[in-house]
Amino acid sequence: MTRGAARVAALALCLAAAAPPAAAQVREPGSAGALRTGLATAPVRSDDLRHPERDDVAPPGRRLTARRVGALADRLPEVRRERRRHPRATREVFLKGTDRWQVSYFARVPPGEPRREIAQVLIADRSGAVLEVWTGYKVAWTMARGYPGAFGRVVNAPWVWIPLAVLFVVPFVTPRRPRRMLHLDLLVLSAFSVSLAFFNAAEVDTSVPLVYPLLVYLLARMLWVGLRPGDVAEQQRRPLELLVPVSWIAVAVVFLLGFRVALNIVNSNVIDVGYAGVIGADRLADGKRLYGAFPSDNSSGDTYGPVVYEAYVPFEQLLSWSGGWDDLPAAHAAAITFDLLACLLCFLLGRRVRGPALGVVLAYAWATYPFTLYTQMSNANDALVAALVLAALWAAGSAPARGALVALAGLTKFAPLALSPLLATHPRPRPRTIALFALGFAVAAALAFAPILANNSPRSFWEATIAFQAQRGSPFSVWGLYDPHVAWLDVAQRGVQVAAAALALALAVVPRRRDLVGLAACSAAILIALQLGVTHWFYLYIPWFFPLVMLALLGRHAPPRRA
Repeated sequence: MTRGAARVAALALCLAAAAPPAAAQVREPGSAGALRTGLATAPVRSDDLRHPERDDVAPPGRRLTARRVGALADRLPEVRRERRRHPRATREVFLKGTDRWQVSYFARVPPGEPRREIAQVLIADRSGAVLEVWTGYKVAWTMARGYPGAFGRVVNAPWVWIPLAVLFVVPFVTPRRPRRMLHLDLLVLSAFSVSLAFFNAAEVDTSVPLVYPLLVYLLARMLWVGLRPGDVAEQQRRPLELLVPVSWIAVAVVFLLGFRVALNIVNSNVIDVGYAGVIGADRLADGKRLYGAFPSDNSSGDTYGPVVYEAYVPFEQLLSWSGGWDDLPAAHAAAITFDLLACLLCFLLGRRVRGPALGVVLAYAWATYPFTLYTQMSNANDALVAALVLAALWAAGSAPARGALVALAGLTKFAPLALSPLLATHPRPRPRTIALFALGFAVAAALAFAPILANNSPRSFWEATIAFQAQRGSPFSVWGLYDPHVAWLDVAQRGVQVAAAALALALAVVPRRRDLVGLAACSAAILIALQLGVTHWFYLYIPWFFPLVMLALLGRHAPPRRA
């Protein structure tokens, strides 16, 4: 083996080591203070839990009594610790399903406030074995428990994740230039897998802080690319060196897209996000109230902008919703379509910047990056956010068009609204350009809200979306994970949020690269800065900025060629 090949192999092995294993069910309880319940990650049936008629007699078909189950739970060290912290806590014993019991402990709260569950125990009826014990935030947040396949099912398996992680990096490795910055960039993008591995193992206290150095690096890197207009001519003289021919990469894209679609159909699940899209589409098509009227098994699913639900309408009409959280074929079809659309827009943008070769390379990056498949296999709507942001950049030459597309992107999950100042002033801050952008934005926003306001008040929209998100707690950021114990974090979070808003405004007026590469870099920087300050962050948000980062990193050079 040559020294160059050895370096490639070593890099590939490093990436493989970072790939997350399939999630394992764990028993360790959480340690942070309890937070408000977020959206569920799996169907929750109202009839799963029911009180036994008597606590001293085993219910029909059961071996244990409620009294015996309660005594088993009371002896657990985790439960005893929580009851010492909350001396007036109450206990309730439930029948769960056909063969399990659930014991829940509730802290005493003032009258009128919702009950706060501080500990939860699941016990097998036949054996009396304790199956699960949860305290802290893992009581309310089932997605923090490391249940196998809760997000994307088989995508977490090593035989899927590791090959994708290797395929993502290998074409860009240059053995003769091992210290190339692009190598570090790709390693940082791949290192989110390390955090995900801890998340899948229910080690949220470790997974959360690992994300922030990666986001900060990517933010700095994007600002470095976007704010250095003097380097454009020199960079464009250097081709993007690839380890394999572009024709090979094109063939791989076709195969990978087919693989992704097939995997989604065969072995994927629909999380609450995709379920919410189907519910909203059904209510819109039937002319029913949207905000503040979702069913109890996804009561907070109305927290997104109207474009999310409108985008699901054609899929729900073609593949009708049954009324429950079943396989939801409409959600599968929508997620696959959003994913393919984002991949197509990667190709179109790359072709516009440096010709079809770069388009193929960017499409390949989308198809091989594990977190884009993670999103698609969870049947979430986040690829729609990425697709609309990419479409806004693709329409950068038309102020009204990019204004309309930014409005549509922002009325999905709101964060892309922060791109408005940057895109309104592209390529130069001229009054006519800004006015045309604002016109396109206003028309698109009005059209998006028109079917919503027919059955919803502005107040119901505000309370279900912006107000809900503003007060929502979450252990999936440093702000939510440590806030109960570190008082100054609230001030620090506000500082990060203000800095992100200032950055979005500043990038609209400071000298920067005025081409699509610079626009992608600055757009990615804004989205990353916003994600640094949010209370609820998750891996599904990575595809929002990922294609912009890749365009900024790869589009700086002349058209790709084999090294």
